[in-house]
Amino acid sequence: MARPFLTIVIPAYNEAERLPLTLLAIDRHLSEAEYSSEILVLNDGSTDATGDIVLRMSRAIKNLKLIDTGSHSGKGSAVRKGMLLARGQIRLFLDADYSTPLSDFEIMMPLLRAGAQVVIGSRSHAQSQLVVRQNFGRQVMGKLGNFAVQALFLPRVWDTQCGFKAFTEKAAEDIFEVSKTEGWAFDMEILSLAKRLGYEIKETPVHWTNSPFSHVSYSAYLQTLQEAIKIRWRLSKFDAYYKPRERTFI
Repeated sequence: MARPFLTIVIPAYNEAERLPLTLLAIDRHLSEAEYSSEILVLNDGSTDATGDIVLRMSRAIKNLKLIDTGSHSGKGSAVRKGMLLARGQIRLFLDADYSTPLSDFEIMMPLLRAGAQVVIGSRSHAQSQLVVRQNFGRQVMGKLGNFAVQALFLPRVWDTQCGFKAFTEKAAEDIFEVSKTEGWAFDMEILSLAKRLGYEIKETPVHWTNSPFSHVSYSAYLQTLQEAIKIRWRLSKFDAYYKPRERTFI
């Protein structure tokens, strides 16, 4: 079987309500695309009907696949598994709430075709359109968190947390083979690893709509900061902590 050009990786934890519309929107876009594709939904230990819904929809949506990860491990763990199980030449992960539409991948395409290997959507890009913004509290927490990230390890990367990131096959395998963070801070780690491994990070604008039903609690911001400090410490001992692992999952 020929490998697809694009793999879309969607981490999903208790997304039975939001995921169907997301999958329909993705399928609608891909039906008009000139490139081949596959969709991997990583069911991260959901306790609702997420898995059953994906299986039912896979009968109608071409190349939609369900991957059950077992117990709930975290978004970072789910994305890592999806990126390493993907067959696509380009591997894009996006959020189950479809905050950023797949049509924004077309903005990334010229950079990828020109040789870029890591391209990320950025809500801070001057050309981004924030259709529905986060509430004031989340905006403040996000800005404070970004200042901390810039100070710790990612200067000049203005939005690490937008859930819309594309990698070439080689970059995905180099980065996700060694990534460790399973929680919300995994974006910071994979971008730090990309930079450390010599990959230039390109940022593109996005159309972004905040979901009022976000799974990210205020306590998650503190947890993410704690994880970021651990990542910074591991990066300081890079050779000891970031060695390629054997693929023992699924």
